[in-house]
Amino acid sequence: MVHNEQGVAEQRSLVKPYPNPPLMEALCEFRFAGGSPWDGTVPGLVYEQLRDQFPKRKQVRAIEVQITSSEKGTDQVVRPSERVHLLQEDERAVVQVGANVLVVNCLRPYPSWRRFSQLIGRAFNAYREAAQPGELATIGLRYINHIELPTGEADLERYFEFRPFLGPRLPQSIDSFLVGVTVPYADGRDRLRTELTSVSASRKGALVFRLDLHYFLARGGAVPLDDALNWAETAHDRIEETFEGAITDDLRRTFFQRSE
Repeated sequence: MVHNEQGVAEQRSLVKPYPNPPLMEALCEFRFAGGSPWDGTVPGLVYEQLRDQFPKRKQVRAIEVQITSSEKGTDQVVRPSERVHLLQEDERAVVQVGANVLVVNCLRPYPSWRRFSQLIGRAFNAYREAAQPGELATIGLRYINHIELPTGEADLERYFEFRPFLGPRLPQSIDSFLVGVTVPYADGRDRLRTELTSVSASRKGALVFRLDLHYFLARGGAVPLDDALNWAETAHDRIEETFEGAITDDLRRTFFQRSE
Protein backbone atom coordinates (compact mmCIF):
# COMPACT_ATOMS: atom_id res chain seq x y z
CA MET A 1 0.00 0.00 0.00
CA VAL A 2 1.04 3.66 0.39
CA HIS A 3 4.35 4.59 2.04
CA ASN A 4 3.81 8.29 2.77
CA GLU A 5 1.37 11.11 2.22
CA GLN A 6 3.15 12.81 -0.67
CA GLY A 7 2.26 11.41 -4.06
CA VAL A 8 0.06 8.78 -2.50
CA ALA A 9 -1.50 7.73 -5.79
CA GLU A 10 1.90 6.85 -7.29
CA GLN A 11 3.63 5.29 -4.25
CA ARG A 12 1.79 2.07 -3.44
CA SER A 13 3.23 -1.10 -2.00
CA LEU A 14 1.64 -4.49 -1.45
CA VAL A 15 3.81 -4.93 1.67
CA LYS A 16 3.64 -1.88 3.91
CA PRO A 17 0.13 -0.98 5.15
CA TYR A 18 -1.40 2.41 5.85
CA PRO A 19 -0.77 3.60 9.45
CA ASN A 20 -4.53 3.70 10.07
CA PRO A 21 -6.19 1.36 7.53
CA PRO A 22 -9.98 1.04 7.37
CA LEU A 23 -9.95 -2.76 7.30
CA MET A 24 -12.25 -4.29 9.92
CA GLU A 25 -12.05 -7.96 8.95
CA ALA A 26 -10.33 -10.19 6.43
CA LEU A 27 -11.32 -13.80 5.88
CA CYS A 28 -10.42 -16.69 3.63
CA GLU A 29 -12.93 -19.52 3.18
CA PHE A 30 -12.36 -22.94 1.62
CA ARG A 31 -15.22 -25.30 0.79
CA PHE A 32 -14.57 -28.84 -0.35
CA ALA A 33 -16.51 -31.51 -2.25
CA GLY A 34 -16.06 -35.25 -2.08
CA GLY A 35 -13.09 -36.76 -0.28
CA SER A 36 -13.23 -38.92 2.83
CA PRO A 37 -16.40 -39.07 4.96
CA TRP A 38 -16.37 -36.47 7.73
CA ASP A 39 -14.60 -37.66 10.85
CA GLY A 40 -15.44 -35.93 14.12
CA THR A 41 -11.82 -36.22 15.23
CA VAL A 42 -10.66 -33.80 12.49
CA PRO A 43 -11.06 -30.58 14.56
CA GLY A 44 -8.95 -32.09 17.34
CA LEU A 45 -6.24 -33.12 14.89
CA VAL A 46 -6.18 -29.62 13.37
CA TYR A 47 -6.05 -28.11 16.86
CA GLU A 48 -3.01 -30.19 17.78
CA GLN A 49 -1.16 -28.77 14.79
CA LEU A 50 -2.18 -25.15 15.45
CA ARG A 51 -2.41 -24.93 19.23
CA ASP A 52 0.87 -22.97 19.54
CA GLN A 53 -0.80 -20.05 17.72
CA PHE A 54 -4.45 -20.87 18.46
CA PRO A 55 -4.57 -22.14 22.06
CA LYS A 56 -8.29 -21.53 22.65
CA ARG A 57 -10.97 -23.88 21.35
CA LYS A 58 -14.77 -23.81 21.46
CA GLN A 59 -17.70 -25.55 19.81
CA VAL A 60 -20.11 -23.34 17.85
CA ARG A 61 -23.57 -24.19 16.51
CA ALA A 62 -25.02 -22.02 13.78
CA ILE A 63 -27.51 -21.92 10.92
CA GLU A 64 -25.87 -22.08 7.50
CA VAL A 65 -27.48 -20.82 4.31
CA GLN A 66 -26.10 -22.28 1.08
CA ILE A 67 -27.17 -20.87 -2.28
CA THR A 68 -26.56 -22.82 -5.48
CA SER A 69 -27.29 -21.87 -9.09
CA SER A 70 -28.25 -24.09 -12.00
CA GLU A 71 -30.04 -23.88 -15.34
CA LYS A 72 -33.33 -24.35 -13.49
CA GLY A 73 -32.71 -21.36 -11.22
CA THR A 74 -31.38 -20.64 -7.77
CA ASP A 75 -31.81 -22.99 -4.81
CA GLN A 76 -31.39 -22.04 -1.17
CA VAL A 77 -30.70 -24.66 1.48
CA VAL A 78 -30.84 -23.83 5.20
CA ARG A 79 -29.28 -26.32 7.58
CA PRO A 80 -27.71 -26.47 11.04
CA SER A 81 -23.95 -26.33 11.13
CA GLU A 82 -21.44 -27.28 13.80
CA ARG A 83 -17.94 -25.89 13.76
CA VAL A 84 -14.99 -25.75 16.11
CA HIS A 85 -13.40 -22.33 16.51
CA LEU A 86 -9.68 -22.18 17.25
CA LEU A 87 -8.73 -18.75 18.56
CA GLN A 88 -5.54 -16.86 19.23
CA GLU A 89 -5.02 -15.71 22.79
CA ASP A 90 -6.33 -12.20 22.01
CA GLU A 91 -9.09 -13.70 19.80
CA ARG A 92 -8.19 -11.40 16.90
CA ALA A 93 -7.64 -14.36 14.58
CA VAL A 94 -9.89 -17.43 14.35
CA VAL A 95 -9.73 -20.71 12.44
CA GLN A 96 -13.16 -22.27 11.87
CA VAL A 97 -13.13 -26.03 11.25
CA GLY A 98 -16.21 -27.88 10.00
CA ALA A 99 -17.35 -30.61 7.65
CA ASN A 100 -15.94 -29.71 4.22
CA VAL A 101 -15.32 -26.11 5.28
CA LEU A 102 -12.35 -24.17 6.63
CA VAL A 103 -12.43 -20.44 7.37
CA VAL A 104 -9.59 -18.23 8.61
CA ASN A 105 -10.69 -14.85 10.03
CA CYS A 106 -8.48 -11.92 10.97
CA LEU A 107 -9.95 -8.97 12.85
CA ARG A 108 -8.67 -5.42 13.27
CA PRO A 109 -5.85 -4.51 13.65
CA TYR A 110 -4.87 -6.28 10.44
CA PRO A 111 -1.21 -7.42 10.74
CA SER A 112 -0.20 -7.62 7.04
CA TRP A 113 -0.94 -9.86 4.10
CA ARG A 114 2.33 -11.71 4.68
CA ARG A 115 1.33 -12.68 8.22
CA PHE A 116 -2.31 -13.36 7.35
CA SER A 117 -1.33 -15.55 4.40
CA GLN A 118 0.98 -17.52 6.70
CA LEU A 119 -1.97 -18.24 8.99
CA ILE A 120 -4.06 -19.28 5.99
CA GLY A 121 -1.31 -21.60 4.77
CA ARG A 122 -0.82 -23.26 8.16
CA ALA A 123 -4.55 -23.79 8.66
CA PHE A 124 -5.11 -25.09 5.12
CA ASN A 125 -2.25 -27.58 5.32
CA ALA A 126 -3.36 -28.78 8.76
CA TYR A 127 -6.96 -29.26 7.58
CA ARG A 128 -5.86 -30.99 4.39
CA GLU A 129 -3.70 -33.46 6.30
CA ALA A 130 -6.37 -34.20 8.92
CA ALA A 131 -9.53 -34.28 6.77
CA GLN A 132 -8.20 -35.58 3.42
CA PRO A 133 -10.72 -33.41 1.52
CA GLY A 134 -11.64 -33.84 -2.12
CA GLU A 135 -11.62 -31.09 -4.70
CA LEU A 136 -12.20 -27.42 -3.96
CA ALA A 137 -15.85 -26.52 -4.45
CA THR A 138 -15.00 -22.85 -3.96
CA ILE A 139 -12.51 -20.49 -2.33
CA GLY A 140 -13.20 -16.95 -1.24
CA LEU A 141 -11.01 -14.14 0.01
CA ARG A 142 -12.91 -11.22 1.48
CA TYR A 143 -11.89 -7.83 2.88
CA ILE A 144 -14.44 -5.72 4.76
CA ASN A 145 -13.55 -2.05 5.26
CA HIS A 146 -15.36 0.53 7.38
CA ILE A 147 -14.53 4.02 6.15
CA GLU A 148 -15.44 7.10 8.17
CA LEU A 149 -15.40 10.34 6.23
CA PRO A 150 -13.60 13.25 7.88
CA THR A 151 -16.34 15.75 7.07
CA GLY A 152 -19.98 16.03 8.07
CA GLU A 153 -21.17 15.84 4.48
CA ALA A 154 -21.37 12.81 2.24
CA ASP A 155 -19.07 14.18 -0.45
CA LEU A 156 -18.78 10.83 -2.21
CA GLU A 157 -17.22 12.22 -5.36
CA ARG A 158 -14.34 13.64 -3.37
CA TYR A 159 -13.49 10.35 -1.64
CA PHE A 160 -14.67 7.48 -3.84
CA GLU A 161 -14.03 6.49 -7.45
CA PHE A 162 -16.63 3.75 -6.96
CA ARG A 163 -19.94 5.28 -5.84
CA PRO A 164 -23.63 5.59 -6.72
CA PHE A 165 -24.54 7.85 -9.62
CA LEU A 166 -27.76 9.86 -9.89
CA GLY A 167 -28.65 11.52 -13.17
CA PRO A 168 -29.42 15.26 -13.22
CA ARG A 169 -33.19 14.64 -13.38
CA LEU A 170 -33.13 12.69 -10.09
CA PRO A 171 -33.01 14.04 -6.52
CA GLN A 172 -29.37 14.41 -5.48
CA SER A 173 -29.80 13.99 -1.72
CA ILE A 174 -29.01 10.41 -0.60
CA ASP A 175 -30.19 9.04 2.73
CA SER A 176 -28.71 5.55 2.33
CA PHE A 177 -27.48 3.40 -0.53
CA LEU A 178 -26.04 0.08 -1.66
CA VAL A 179 -24.09 -0.17 -4.91
CA GLY A 180 -22.29 -3.26 -6.18
CA VAL A 181 -20.75 -4.91 -9.21
CA THR A 182 -19.37 -8.36 -9.99
CA VAL A 183 -16.44 -8.60 -12.40
CA PRO A 184 -15.14 -11.84 -14.00
CA TYR A 185 -11.45 -12.79 -13.89
CA ALA A 186 -9.38 -15.67 -15.26
CA ASP A 187 -11.70 -16.27 -18.24
CA GLY A 188 -14.73 -16.42 -15.96
CA ARG A 189 -13.25 -18.92 -13.51
CA ASP A 190 -13.16 -16.29 -10.74
CA ARG A 191 -15.35 -13.36 -9.73
CA LEU A 192 -14.72 -10.19 -7.73
CA ARG A 193 -17.77 -8.67 -6.08
CA THR A 194 -17.36 -5.05 -4.93
CA GLU A 195 -20.00 -3.38 -2.76
CA LEU A 196 -20.16 0.06 -1.19
CA THR A 197 -22.94 0.78 1.27
CA SER A 198 -23.80 3.33 3.94
CA VAL A 199 -23.90 1.96 7.51
CA SER A 200 -25.05 3.24 10.86
CA ALA A 201 -22.40 5.16 12.79
CA SER A 202 -21.80 4.73 16.51
CA ARG A 203 -20.67 8.35 16.83
CA LYS A 204 -23.22 11.13 16.34
CA GLY A 205 -22.69 13.09 13.13
CA ALA A 206 -20.21 10.59 11.69
CA LEU A 207 -20.58 9.19 8.18
CA VAL A 208 -19.46 5.59 7.79
CA PHE A 209 -19.40 3.42 4.67
CA ARG A 210 -18.62 -0.24 4.17
CA LEU A 211 -16.44 -1.19 1.22
CA ASP A 212 -16.71 -4.96 0.84
CA LEU A 213 -14.39 -6.77 -1.59
CA HIS A 214 -14.96 -10.49 -2.17
CA TYR A 215 -12.89 -12.46 -4.68
CA PHE A 216 -14.11 -16.03 -5.13
CA LEU A 217 -13.81 -19.13 -7.27
CA ALA A 218 -16.95 -19.40 -9.38
CA ARG A 219 -16.14 -22.66 -11.14
CA GLY A 220 -15.94 -25.60 -8.74
CA GLY A 221 -13.01 -27.97 -9.23
CA ALA A 222 -11.16 -25.52 -11.48
CA VAL A 223 -8.35 -25.00 -8.94
CA PRO A 224 -6.42 -28.07 -7.70
CA LEU A 225 -5.74 -28.35 -3.97
CA ASP A 226 -2.01 -27.88 -4.62
CA ASP A 227 -2.71 -24.48 -6.23
CA ALA A 228 -5.11 -23.15 -3.57
CA LEU A 229 -2.58 -20.98 -1.75
CA ASN A 230 -1.23 -19.53 -5.00
CA TRP A 231 -4.85 -18.72 -5.92
CA ALA A 232 -5.16 -16.83 -2.63
CA GLU A 233 -2.08 -14.75 -3.47
CA THR A 234 -3.63 -13.75 -6.79
CA ALA A 235 -6.96 -13.03 -5.10
CA HIS A 236 -5.22 -10.68 -2.68
CA ASP A 237 -3.55 -8.81 -5.54
CA ARG A 238 -6.91 -8.36 -7.29
CA ILE A 239 -8.54 -7.10 -4.11
CA GLU A 240 -5.66 -4.71 -3.45
CA GLU A 241 -5.87 -3.30 -6.98
CA THR A 242 -9.63 -2.84 -6.73
CA PHE A 243 -9.44 -1.19 -3.31
CA GLU A 244 -6.91 1.35 -4.56
CA GLY A 245 -8.95 1.93 -7.70
CA ALA A 246 -12.13 2.54 -5.71
CA ILE A 247 -10.78 5.41 -3.57
CA THR A 248 -9.23 8.83 -4.15
CA ASP A 249 -6.07 10.46 -2.81
CA ASP A 250 -8.18 12.59 -0.46
CA LEU A 251 -9.46 9.44 1.20
CA ARG A 252 -5.99 7.85 1.27
CA ARG A 253 -4.70 10.83 3.22
CA THR A 254 -7.18 10.09 6.00
CA PHE A 255 -5.53 6.68 6.46
CA PHE A 256 -2.41 8.51 7.68
CA GLN A 257 -4.36 10.17 10.47
CA ARG A 258 -4.24 8.28 13.73
CA SER A 259 -7.52 7.38 15.39
CA GLU A 260 -8.26 9.21 18.58
